[in-house]
Amino acid sequence: MKRTPLYDQYCSMPKVKLIDFGGWELPVNFEAGILAEHHAVRNAVGLFDISHMGECIIRGHLAATFLDYLVTNTVVDMTDGQIIYALMCYPDGTVVDDLIIYRIDSETYWVVMNAANIEKDLRWITKENPWSSSNKEMPEVIDYSDQTAQMALQGPSAISVIGRLCPEGASLGFFRFLPEAKIASKTCILSRNGYTGEDGFEIYCKAADAPVIWNALLTTGKDFNILPCGLGARDTLRLEAKLPLYGHEISDTITPLEANLGVFVRFDKPDFCGKQALKRQEQSGVPRSLRGFEMIDAAVPRNGYRVFLKEKDIGYVTSGTKSPTLGIFCGYMLIDRDTGLKFGDEIDIEIHGKKKRAKLVKTPFYKKTPKK
Repeated sequence: MKRTPLYDQYCSMPKVKLIDFGGWELPVNFEAGILAEHHAVRNAVGLFDISHMGECIIRGHLAATFLDYLVTNTVVDMTDGQIIYALMCYPDGTVVDDLIIYRIDSETYWVVMNAANIEKDLRWITKENPWSSSNKEMPEVIDYSDQTAQMALQGPSAISVIGRLCPEGASLGFFRFLPEAKIASKTCILSRNGYTGEDGFEIYCKAADAPVIWNALLTTGKDFNILPCGLGARDTLRLEAKLPLYGHEISDTITPLEANLGVFVRFDKPDFCGKQALKRQEQSGVPRSLRGFEMIDAAVPRNGYRVFLKEKDIGYVTSGTKSPTLGIFCGYMLIDRDTGLKFGDEIDIEIHGKKKRAKLVKTPFYKKTPKK
């Protein structure tokens, strides 16, 4: 299995539980456990190793125009130091991957990819998308995934930790970044964003520098009750905050419109890959919709479990858990849009061969506005 540059750091910690995550040996939780790590992020601060994520640079005079075609969101209007969330779609409107795009300057963009999709994404970006396959001039695409470590510092006290180590970072606005910040004398990209529903920061650095930065964050964070956190808490946190996970809420069989991510689809752009298919879907009626539910009967809903309205199969669960923050069993489902269901209406979810009652509820389950 692959290992991140921080493998030796967290393997030296007591009672860390490692799992195979898409070919990576990663911590699902540390000594404190998933619940404690989840609450640390909601109430104090947690530190995640997410170095398995992929990164590339796209640069050249065509970089902005090319990326603007490649994704649903608008790239050409970005300013230096700005970050956007965007979906990269196939011509049929389904999703190749969801990306985070950083504008370093008008000809240089840092693009962050999901770990399981790195090889597929790079093939799509460099060879397989309609722009590239038509032999148009291409910007330069450089894969930095193996050379880069990534950490996420998340929670209401994250700004206090960063303020001690990198004072200028504490004044960053949300979805803004510093291209050459210094933490423990090491140069890194420091951005104010994350995947937990809390205020926080993401840090990209050279692989060799990762242990120094990791240890500095944990040492400084002791005054703020920091905990190292694993994949278990990362999933429950993102689920509460309605942050999509590739292969669950979005995939190569689900469109952004079905996933209720239309706010990131800019139909006012001249063109982007998948635009015509998504426009047709919008005009003819989006067939499925991502909805939130809360279990009435105590049971854990999981990805793939079927959803029924009376006896009719209307869709399936995309993600589910017991919310550590709210103490409820809850999740998301992709269901037929023509059911007429309203908030509070009941449905059944088939769990281990038995139908369990649930009801539709408003989402996200948890929402917190970042500090200014």
